Amino acid sequence: MTPFGLKLREWRGNKNLTQQQQADFLGISKAYISALETGARGQPSAALVDQICVWLGLIWDDAEELKRLASMSHPKPSVNVRGQHWESVYLANLLAQNIHRLSAEDCRALMQDIETRLK
Repeated sequence: MTPFGLKLREWRGNKNLTQQQQADFLGISKAYISALETGARGQPSAALVDQICVWLGLIWDDAEELKRLASMSHPKPSVNVRGQHWESVYLANLLAQNIHRLSAEDCRALMQDIETRLK
């Protein structure tokens, strides 16, 4: 599951809509919708996210949130640390090599710490 897929499923469920209805509206397959939600497919294009926002009737903050989540939902992200200090290189590799060992709680704590430091 990706952050985008989780939110998409939540909003669709809250409106009592199905993947098939979404697929029909967007002109894509239900299997593709399912793959986007589960993370079996990469992040959706900006145009598709815009169409999904229209289909769900999302405006303003909700639409921006879905777009932000889509940008954070690539199942195989890459990190370019070329030209950064050695600590950045080490951190990127440490996370890449150990992400599978972190619990959801560990991930939430790390995300909160990083987001706080970036403010």
